[in-house]
Amino acid sequence: MTPGEDKIPGYEGDDQLAAEYVIGVLSADERRTAARRIEADLDFARLVDVWQQRLSPLNADYDEVQPPASLKTRLDARLFDHGRSATRKPALLQSLSFWRGLAGAALAAFFIAVAIPLFQSATITPGTRLVASLTGDKTDVRYLAIYDARISEIGLSHVTGDRATGHDFELWIIKGNDPPISMGVIPVGANAHLAVTPAHRELIRSGALFAISLEPRGGSSTGQPTGPVVASGDLHAM
Repeated sequence: MTPGEDKIPGYEGDDQLAAEYVIGVLSADERRTAARRIEADLDFARLVDVWQQRLSPLNADYDEVQPPASLKTRLDARLFDHGRSATRKPALLQSLSFWRGLAGAALAAFFIAVAIPLFQSATITPGTRLVASLTGDKTDVRYLAIYDARISEIGLSHVTGDRATGHDFELWIIKGNDPPISMGVIPVGANAHLAVTPAHRELIRSGALFAISLEPRGGSSTGQPTGPVVASGDLHAM
């Protein structure tokens, strides 16, 4: 949100920015800036993780839906047709500011009714969470991964990069020269969570590397990566 738009009552600064990042109401530039801060600022990464944990239960009643490929083209034409917008003012319902303002108002109402009571009980115990930025040298795929030892779970925030049609991203954990071990296919969406088994937990404690490969729909059928590694990284203490 811009400084002139409505603020969420009781929240401001980094706390509000983290919440808006998780919910997805930031502009593309703001989201990229926030993603860079997540990698460099562990305090801000903690805030993002708190909001992911608090808001993720709201997704339980909704199934993931893959939008048609033509949707992005239509949205780009409507939102970023600079030549046409230079000659006439966009209608109210076509205004990006209008929709972001509406999203902000809805977000504020939501926080008052649901998120504030949840957030009041949120705590982070030092040493129980690790964070990794999973990136690739030759791709634009980027995920933020946060391991929560208290609940044996990896939280993944999708920052950039799309999986090819008919394919999935699969997360692997690798110790030294040992064969990679799959942690599962990464669900489509801005945020995802994968369970950590006792075997995974031991590998994480030993400093194993995380990697994401591009696999056929449903994941590798061989038990080992069959497609290219599109992102990787190791965990660091928060």
